[in-house]
Amino acid sequence: MNGSAGSVGPMRVLVTGGSGLVGRAIEHVIKEESGAREEETWIFLSSKDANLMSAEETRAVFQKHRPTHVIHLAAMVGGLFRNMRQNLDFWRNNVFINDNVLQAAHEFDVVKVVSCLSTCIFPDKTTYPIDETMIHSGPPHETNFGYAYAKRMIDVQNRALFQQYGRRYTAVIPTNVFGPHDNFNIENGHVLPGLIHKTYLAKKEGKPLQVWGSGRALRQFIYSLDLARLFLWVLREYDEVEPIILSVGEEDEVSIKFAADAVVEALGFEGDVIFDTSKADGQFKKTASNAKLRKYLPDFEFTPFRAAIKETCDWFVANYDSARK
Repeated sequence: MNGSAGSVGPMRVLVTGGSGLVGRAIEHVIKEESGAREEETWIFLSSKDANLMSAEETRAVFQKHRPTHVIHLAAMVGGLFRNMRQNLDFWRNNVFINDNVLQAAHEFDVVKVVSCLSTCIFPDKTTYPIDETMIHSGPPHETNFGYAYAKRMIDVQNRALFQQYGRRYTAVIPTNVFGPHDNFNIENGHVLPGLIHKTYLAKKEGKPLQVWGSGRALRQFIYSLDLARLFLWVLREYDEVEPIILSVGEEDEVSIKFAADAVVEALGFEGDVIFDTSKADGQFKKTASNAKLRKYLPDFEFTPFRAAIKETCDWFVANYDSARK
């Protein structure tokens, strides 16, 4: 193994946000797909273990576990409509969390941190496809500027840590993630889990399915288990400070209507589907390039969209009572 990730002895990996969608997927790959290597210890933190908005609690949890590596997933997150209402909260809470985690990692001599950004941090007015060099080249979409700027600051801090201390901390930028253990809340969740929950209820109640927006907006979706496998590669092999987009290709971008059709099929919903055009579509598209990822991993195979939707819907039905919603 090359690069800084290979130069340490036993790896102790601390995962913040370990009980969320991506954290659970990484845990699944580590435990069920024997993704862990010998001499690796994995610690998955949830908000119950430490309030990362507190510098003291963050330091205490690093003191306790003494990680050599960190995957930083913890964030205050929400869908379009919650972001529009709470930009200040999204800015402050995420700035505190990110600064506390990156500073504690530096103080405790963590070899590598991989943080998780989001494609919504990219400039609103831009050319497509978006790539890694364009993060700071214009203001983000006004609906979620608080969250977007807070996430962009991770990249600023990583570059400064590298310049001043030679730290190789980096970040990944996934497109829309979905999968088991998502937040299926209809009001505050993201588009796909919200659709899955709504379709489930519409089927149960024998009512039409109401999809928010026109259905024409385009998105690239990545299955959480695919993302987890890529996270492990970034942690062990990717040696740049500059972020890397983790996404399916541009050709795999789908409309919300196509996604809704896949959910309807997976859940066996046979009622009417109505698109409520009085609701916002958000950004029409955010097409991201995965050329950099493909340069490193030309042969990585993504789970086909419909198969991943089916697995997610089956999980939701089986875990309906305990799922976040």
